[in-house]
Amino acid sequence: MTGYAVSSYGTFLNMVALNLFVYETTGRALAMGLFMAVRLASGFVAGLTAGGLLARFTAKSVMLWTNIAQAAVMLLLIFAPDGLRTAALVAVSVVVGSCGTLFMVSLRSSIPEMVGEDRRSWANSLSITGRSLAMVAGFASAGVVVSLVGYTAAFVVDMATFAVCAVTVALLPIAGGGKGRPEKASGADGAASPGPDAADGAAPPGPDAAGAAASRPARRRMPVALAALAGAPALGLMVALRGVDALGSSSHNAALPVYSSELDASHPAVFVSAFWCLWALGNIVAQQLIQRYGRRTGRSVGAPGFGYGTCVMSGAFILAFAGFPLTATAVIALVAGAADGLTEVSYTSHLQTLPAGLRAHAFGLSATVENLGFGAGMILVAAALDHYSPLTVVGWSHGVALVVAAVFLFRVAGPRRTASSPSAP
Repeated sequence: MTGYAVSSYGTFLNMVALNLFVYETTGRALAMGLFMAVRLASGFVAGLTAGGLLARFTAKSVMLWTNIAQAAVMLLLIFAPDGLRTAALVAVSVVVGSCGTLFMVSLRSSIPEMVGEDRRSWANSLSITGRSLAMVAGFASAGVVVSLVGYTAAFVVDMATFAVCAVTVALLPIAGGGKGRPEKASGADGAASPGPDAADGAAPPGPDAAGAAASRPARRRMPVALAALAGAPALGLMVALRGVDALGSSSHNAALPVYSSELDASHPAVFVSAFWCLWALGNIVAQQLIQRYGRRTGRSVGAPGFGYGTCVMSGAFILAFAGFPLTATAVIALVAGAADGLTEVSYTSHLQTLPAGLRAHAFGLSATVENLGFGAGMILVAAALDHYSPLTVVGWSHGVALVVAAVFLFRVAGPRRTASSPSAP
């Protein structure tokens, strides 16, 4: 997790440095949008192929080589002559977008093999805490690094962070390399025991589905994963809500600079930086509370935590653009970060209850849906902000997420009520 946090710092540092470098190299703001579009499209394609790739190779090898590839492409950018800078930037956007998605799918799907099923929530919370700290450090230091030592030094730092992460992955002991172990049936009648989130009304498909997936050719495994999601409607709805949530995230990401400029045209970066720092602080606090809750009760936050967290997070982001005093907005940013942390842990932990044969496919499908939601959202939101206020755009985008979250909670609450009734078998 330390290696992951270090590489995340380089990613957030480069998120600022690369966009500025693209603009300085091309002299066109449109180029920055195209750079981001290529990056998101590469992540979208990588999500589609992640399940099949992890069926052929171990998660450890995928995590190792994705970090090596990202370090190598940064080295290519550093030494590229002026005439090849544009081509090098395209290569960076493709490699960073695709390898970043493959790394995250591999990491999340192999966590149960790393730490055991009972410590999934703790491990997910730890990784999100490290990423939040890296986000604060990356965004806070980007301006200083670029201003004082230049773009090349920023790219060298980023390359070094990927190298550090590759070394930690190489030293990491994962049972079977993260291939996943098929779950065995338990119980006197040979039936599979439900996963830890089964009582949440969104239980994943059982081991038989994993066996069916393993017996199919690699090219047919994505349809098997889709069939598994269809067989557990709440799980499919959970992934759909994640995509809608990504669309909402694109709205506040695009609207924050516009809103900040309206507040203080001479120093527009101040509000944006402060907001994200407070968001990250709320996220970190939430992770500490989740870890303590898990240690004290031995339970995870479960699927309902994802729905409730999405409701609170979307509501908080809408209120952030409502023109409240800065003190109140600071509290809203903390709440938004804490709720976002809750949704991340509950969502990741629940997908990890899937059988090993389906887990990587589900995370790959999830990454594809998230990239699609965020990418489509960025296009729609950018067009809408030319005609409507940030509050209106964010309100509609996160309003859709609130509606889908309410449907998800209703879907999850039904089986919970049935299971808790005295007449239930």
